[in-house]
Amino acid sequence: MSAKEKVLSVGIDLGTSQSAIATSNGAKHVVDSYVGWPIDMVARKVVKKSVLIGAEAIENRSLLDLHRPLEQGLIKEGSEKDIAAVKEILGYLIGMATNEDKERKVRAVVGVPAETLRVNKQQLRQVMKGMVEGLIIVSEPFAVAYGIEALLHTLIIDIGAGTTDFCVMKGHYPTEEDQRTLTKAGDSVDDLLAKLIAERHPGIQFSQHMVRGWKEEHGYIGESKNRVLVTAPAHGKAQQIDITEEVRLACESLVAPFSETMLDLLAAVEPEYQEKVRQNVILSGRGSRIRGLSAALEKILADLGGGKVTVVDDPVFAGASGGLAIALDADEADWEKLSA
Repeated sequence: MSAKEKVLSVGIDLGTSQSAIATSNGAKHVVDSYVGWPIDMVARKVVKKSVLIGAEAIENRSLLDLHRPLEQGLIKEGSEKDIAAVKEILGYLIGMATNEDKERKVRAVVGVPAETLRVNKQQLRQVMKGMVEGLIIVSEPFAVAYGIEALLHTLIIDIGAGTTDFCVMKGHYPTEEDQRTLTKAGDSVDDLLAKLIAERHPGIQFSQHMVRGWKEEHGYIGESKNRVLVTAPAHGKAQQIDITEEVRLACESLVAPFSETMLDLLAAVEPEYQEKVRQNVILSGRGSRIRGLSAALEKILADLGGGKVTVVDDPVFAGASGGLAIALDADEADWEKLSA
């Protein structure tokens, strides 16, 4: 094999709720960003594993010391278990990607929230030592932009669970001034939705995982033709409840902060290019699936003279695929070498 063929390039979107990988051998994998260890010998005998990752960890959470180690896109500080959990998630993804390519060295481009780039870099370097031979860390919205070749006169809004990241692309690597990170994202919608449901239906029992599932299936902004009816127990008996209004209010809590940040970034663009950027606002991330969000943001842009908001074709893998595109184009000098 040539030197280039001996390298497996991967793009990783390390997310608070889900993490994804795309590789140069054509593989794509996604995993829920949860890791759990059996709480005692009985639990270990039941699960028959020393550690569970992803959906399997969520499903068996009552038997586990469960960790969701990425808080607002950052590795939680001060917890060895959370650092170990991030290692497990990354090792799991890279292990799946290299299943048939054990002999190839791995080079990874990893996306992190825009404004946490500096803080996260050192933690990520330490976690990934021994896993990859080369590393490039970029902001998540930049990775999305690179993957879809939206590199000029474009505003990317990447809506994850822990953070929403904004990036104006001007034909070069974005500066700090070109980017913003908000903590108004999927988790904040879930928290508000849970609060609203508890207030409206005080006898109903539900978990945060149930609330997240309801939001992801039914989330909308504006008008809805259908009622949002879900089933949850009350005093042990299954009941159907209507949470249509609660879902709308929780999802619409994103519109005001998104609009304010979007307008702030647009105002900083050179005047002659502002209209071009308004016509190229692109949403990515799982939160981009909320029905009516793009229309709500277009309504805000209408006050400035109009604009167009679209959603990427593959919100789950847009960041990972963008990271892979960067990895394939990167020069040798761009890579940070990591020793074991």
